[in-house]
Amino acid sequence: MSEIIIQVNNVNKTYRGSYTPALRNFSIEVREGEIFGLLGPNGAGKSTLLNILSGLLTFDTGNISICGRNMPQQLNEIKPLIGVVPQEIALYPTLTAVENLKIFGGIYGIISKELKQRMDNLLNYFGLEQSKNRQIKTYSGGMKRRINLIAGLLHQPKVLFLDEPTVSVDVQSKTLILDNLKEINAQGTTIIYTSHFMEEAEMLCSRVAFMDEGKLLCKDTPQNLIQNTNCPNLESLYLKLTGKTLRD
Repeated sequence: MSEIIIQVNNVNKTYRGSYTPALRNFSIEVREGEIFGLLGPNGAGKSTLLNILSGLLTFDTGNISICGRNMPQQLNEIKPLIGVVPQEIALYPTLTAVENLKIFGGIYGIISKELKQRMDNLLNYFGLEQSKNRQIKTYSGGMKRRINLIAGLLHQPKVLFLDEPTVSVDVQSKTLILDNLKEINAQGTTIIYTSHFMEEAEMLCSRVAFMDEGKLLCKDTPQNLIQNTNCPNLESLYLKLTGKTLRD
C-alpha cells in the first residue's frame, strides 16, 4: 500500500465574523499516487480545505502534514512540492500564454532553458502550441482552463490541487483535461480534486470523500460507496447524503 502523502487530523476553521464553522473536526488521509475527490454542495467546505492545504488560508485547530512536513511550521518547504489550480482563472488577460507562463516560471525559479522546454511540452500536450502567442483575453473558456492548469504544472509538483478544473468548458476541452490528468497521475503526481460533476468523479477518482457543512460524511472508492449504499451511482448517493434543497 502507498504511503500517506497528506494527513489532515481534526481540522477546524471558522471565518472571522461567522458563527458557523467552515470545517468541523475534519480528517482525511490521501495516499501517494491517488486521485482523491472532494465532493459536496456549495458551502460544504471543499474550497476552504484546498486553500488551507495550499497554504493560502490558516486553520484554527488540528494538524496537517504534506509530504512528511507539518503545516504551518514547514510551509516554505511544502510550497515547492505542491501545485495549485484555482477555480478562478489566475492569468493576466492582456498577456499571451507564453508571457503568462514565463511569469509563473520566474516565480517558481525555473531557469530559462528548462522553462522553455517545459512550456513547449505542456503547451503541445494540452493542444495550445498554435495559440501560445495570442492574448489570454482572446481565448475560449476551455483554452483558459488549460493554460490555468499548465501554470500549476510548470514546476512539476509532487501534489496537485485542483478546484473545479472542468467547470464551464466545452466537451472537447473537458475530455482532453481529464485524459491528461489521468496520464499526469500515472506518471507519479498525486491529485486532490473538487468537483460538482459526480459522473466525472466516479470515472476519474481512486477514492472520494463526501462532505457537507464542513463535516466528513463518508469516504471510500466510488465502487465501494455505490455498492455499500445500494445507490446506482455517485450522483444518487450525493443527493441521498446532502438532500435536494437548493444551495446558495
